[in-house]
Amino acid sequence: MKKPRQQPKSCYVYLLQSCDDGPAKSYVGWTMDLEKRLAAHNDGSGAKSTRGRQWQLVHSEVFKTRGEAMSREYELKNNRPERRRILGEKG
Repeated sequence: MKKPRQQPKSCYVYLLQSCDDGPAKSYVGWTMDLEKRLAAHNDGSGAKSTRGRQWQLVHSEVFKTRGEAMSREYELKNNRPERRRILGEKG
């Protein structure tokens, strides 16, 4: 008997902006759990480059597959004008 197939989880690409004193910084990443990932960034257990700062979620996009999310993450990490455009729309 076959096991019922689980519903695939959504993958998210997200853009964070620092919300503490000092120059504004941004960070792009991907995850399957936005709330958990943001909490990890803010408690110091996230990516090395996000430690020591507080972050707020300013933008997210949903994808059906990990590959699609990772491709979009790569695109945003390597396209600063696009990141600035998104941040400008949110600011």
